[in-house]
Amino acid sequence: MIYEFIKKGEEKERSRVDGKVFRLLQKSDDLESIIAELEVGVVSDRYRHKGEEVHLVLQGVIDYEVDDEVFRMEAGDTLWHPSDIPHRARNVGDVKAVYLTVSTPPTFM
Repeated sequence: MIYEFIKKGEEKERSRVDGKVFRLLQKSDDLESIIAELEVGVVSDRYRHKGEEVHLVLQGVIDYEVDDEVFRMEAGDTLWHPSDIPHRARNVGDVKAVYLTVSTPPTFM
């Protein structure tokens, strides 16, 4: 297959733990796209792995930490970083935060 279309609300896989939901949308040999949801006050685990990733905030406000730098991100903001630098997200808003992550290679889910 040379393309894949996912309708709103569809997903390939879902992981839910401690106020965090990760919904796998697409996965190929080279990349994956994930919708992440963080409840108010929730912090993701700190990750460090091969590759690179881009994040696009869809809803809410998150502090995205890459190494020792923190980026305050709101809906419409994007961030790119190499994945081998420690990184994590924290919902600092008053509503559930939702963001899209596209990463290569596909190592998260």
